[in-house]
Amino acid sequence: MRLAVSAAVVAEGLVKDYPRWRGPAQRALHGLSLSIPSGAAFGLIGPNGAGKTSFIKLVLGVSRPTLGTLTVLGGSPEDVSVRARIGYLPERLHLPSARTARSFLSSVASLKRLTVPRAELEALLERVGLGGVTQRIGTYSKGMRQRLGLAAALLGKPELLVLDEPTDGIDPLGRVDVRHLLLEEHRRGATLLLNSHLLSETERVCDRVGVLVHGRLRSEGTLNALKAQARSWRVRFSGAVDAVALGALGFRPEGAHFHFDGPSEVALNQALDQARTSGALLVELSPSGVDLESVLFGSVEGAAA
Repeated sequence: MRLAVSAAVVAEGLVKDYPRWRGPAQRALHGLSLSIPSGAAFGLIGPNGAGKTSFIKLVLGVSRPTLGTLTVLGGSPEDVSVRARIGYLPERLHLPSARTARSFLSSVASLKRLTVPRAELEALLERVGLGGVTQRIGTYSKGMRQRLGLAAALLGKPELLVLDEPTDGIDPLGRVDVRHLLLEEHRRGATLLLNSHLLSETERVCDRVGVLVHGRLRSEGTLNALKAQARSWRVRFSGAVDAVALGALGFRPEGAHFHFDGPSEVALNQALDQARTSGALLVELSPSGVDLESVLFGSVEGAAA
């Protein structure tokens, strides 16, 4: 009998170093502490090299932390019984070209020690949009391969779904299907751990978000709370407008306007003062809608400061 756990993933002071032949080890995670509640749809975002993949490898038990502790589903990520309760979709799928989707799913079920009736396999393939597909995997498009990987992750109704770029290679209509499927899993009670560069998809699926920058957790909380903390303004200039110089001050061009994401009104006014000094004339200023991109930009700029 499994005991219910209040947190699906608990990390305390995680440090991950990668040794190098020469010089000091490369540190990917710097004392990361994070708790992902059971049943949450958690999005892990950050720039390239932030440590997201390193953290996922630790959760899956394929890598060990240099320091710190990690609990997954109430146990060790290296425990075989814990791994059996996790579904994983990697960013880079390596699928056997000579197999069919059904035989591949059957082999994955055997590896996870699951007894899955043929009718259930057929229903799962239908669910991910591969119902009736009989050709070998080697003929699949990128999107079809991604759908099959998702079906493999869903085998056995896992308690924790770890998804690395789940809509990679899937067309816009297919992304809608995947999004609905993930929301169904969330409603079922599964915990989602989503790593994606498509921030709009993360925003539509996840209710909590963590922002990693240089191996450190810069922000974490509910999506609504993080949006409330982020500040974003829409700005229009006239006169001597140097887009490169304004970009260095934190103004992002978008058509005839610029957007400024900053920690406070003080930071905004300091940037505006410098812009006016360079010859730009402020003609319009208004608060803009805050999205996950603004949250990420604010966290990255805060880390740089």
